[in-house]
Amino acid sequence: MDLVSRAHRAVASVIFGQDQVINESLVTLLAGGHVLLVGVPGLAKTRLVQAMGQVLGLETRRIQFTPDLMPADILGSEILDTAPEGHRWFRFVPGPVFTQLLMADEVNRAGPRTQSALLQAMQEHEVSIAGQTHRLPAPFHVLATQNPIEQEGTYPLPEAQLDRFMMQVDVGYPDLDAERQMLMATTGTTTTHLHPVMTAEDLMAAQDLVRRMPVGTRVVESILALVRNGRPESSNLDMVRRAVAWGPGPRASQALTMAVRARALLDGRLAPSEADVTALAAPVLRHRMALTFAARADGITVDAVIRALVADLETPAAAA
Repeated sequence: MDLVSRAHRAVASVIFGQDQVINESLVTLLAGGHVLLVGVPGLAKTRLVQAMGQVLGLETRRIQFTPDLMPADILGSEILDTAPEGHRWFRFVPGPVFTQLLMADEVNRAGPRTQSALLQAMQEHEVSIAGQTHRLPAPFHVLATQNPIEQEGTYPLPEAQLDRFMMQVDVGYPDLDAERQMLMATTGTTTTHLHPVMTAEDLMAAQDLVRRMPVGTRVVESILALVRNGRPESSNLDMVRRAVAWGPGPRASQALTMAVRARALLDGRLAPSEADVTALAAPVLRHRMALTFAARADGITVDAVIRALVADLETPAAAA
């Protein structure tokens, strides 16, 4: 637990005004998942990934997604080698996906084939090239980014593929004090150098500890109530029945169960609480729900629906 806390403080020393983003990203890595970072340019999303790789002692690579990027550009391919005596054979050249922490920058700018290749690697932790299966390094995590304001020339990720990300972390603007601190720290002659606080083995040990952490009955029931209430077919909220086209599936319950354990570990606790469920409801659910056209036309947002779900969960009747 001390290593995890030290890792958090190290990342926060170079990423200013984004404590919630750091917390949710670290929670996802501790839970063994992948993160989708959504924010406008210039909010230190790339720096966040670099800092996490350095602090956690992970091999880190970055792919800038573009419309002409092909699956082989990220997975790797076989090339024909020729020996001096004329003998020939095929040799597999691994792509940049063979790393421990991969930044998929502007993932929605690549075509569907390339997106599917990456998302399959995320789910299976292996790739198949020319009939041969190649395992990815362990641990393997993807931190992908998207720009929410510029959609021209992009290929939005289908909802079924978005479900592969454990969390969607929305990155907002820092407050005034944090932006002033960032301005002074990044425009001078001094540079902050990060050093590894953990190793890949330490991270995998923490992930194993998260899986073995007990979860109380009330927490489990809160998770199930929250997720199931987000489905229009079974919800007791009129807002959900009117505004939600389809709600979160069972993978949301699994993701939330892992995430609340990781959040407890990050806070130095031995078991998660119901407060962890409400705190992580938005990043776990916001990319697993879709609104109807009428709801979007009325200005209703997914986050507003999630706030209603959390408020209903916190009422005495829901708790009973």
